[in-house]
Amino acid sequence: MLVLVAPGQGAQTPGFLTPWLELPGAADVLADWSDAIGLDLAHYGTKGDADEIRDTAVAQPLLVAAGLLSARALGETAPDVVAGHSVGEFTAAAVAGVLDETSALRLVRRRGLAMAEAAAVTETGMAALLGGEPEKVLPRLEELGLTAANVNGAGQLVAAGTAGQLAALAADKPEGVRRVVPLKVAGAFHTPHMAPAVEQLAAAAAETTPADPSTVYVSNKDGRSVASGAEVVQRLVGQVASPVRWDLCLETFQGLGVTALVELCPGGTLTGIAKRALPGVRTLALKTPDNLDEARALMREHTADGTAAADPTA
Repeated sequence: MLVLVAPGQGAQTPGFLTPWLELPGAADVLADWSDAIGLDLAHYGTKGDADEIRDTAVAQPLLVAAGLLSARALGETAPDVVAGHSVGEFTAAAVAGVLDETSALRLVRRRGLAMAEAAAVTETGMAALLGGEPEKVLPRLEELGLTAANVNGAGQLVAAGTAGQLAALAADKPEGVRRVVPLKVAGAFHTPHMAPAVEQLAAAAAETTPADPSTVYVSNKDGRSVASGAEVVQRLVGQVASPVRWDLCLETFQGLGVTALVELCPGGTLTGIAKRALPGVRTLALKTPDNLDEARALMREHTADGTAAADPTA
């Protein structure tokens, strides 16, 4: 059984889309998506510097577009399970057929703009905590007014809050925490700081007509699989201001009997977590098109029926 996962914000690096645009038809597809959302995805994915692609309004649609391009390039073998981390949930929803690609990107564009606007109200951010046990870390975060915005499993937790709160955390780390590493994001995502963005995204989502997932879709909210397209979209909206429980998604993968995991472009982060949290599960990150042949072989070997299915991103 194979799960296809999509990374979230912070996975982007300057120029990461360049090799993907050399694939047949990729540049034309990206141009169409760019026109649909009013953002030059090719420019940001190939020429944008680190500061430009850190901008929430740019990073989110760029990551979803990259994930969808790499999903298209994988071919016709459908995954058994899909999930995405934070904004990667929109990629997963499109792969599962809940939203068509253009609708997903339009929603993500609205999401990124709304979250950037919410983040501009107060100087906020996020930081990964390396080391430490939850029973020691969580009380300290609560004491400082911080939120455990990402509980990623394998001992990885991300705190979010104001710049002052994060500075206080770095200056006086919880017992067992070796380092507090700032993330390449522009706000305290998945916290109450993002509440204004929820309302805007809900209004945009009301204009969509979702379909039920064509494969098992696992939600960040609680790690539960969701069979209703309408509920998937409802959860996508609410997740903007609530914590990402990737640890619970990992537990669900394990319970389902997942034997392999492929991470869409720009892969690496979720694969690293899976290697620690899911011992014995084969993992592969799509970093460049050079990884595609191996990923296709892994998907043919580990999907439930071992046969090609209709492309869920078509």
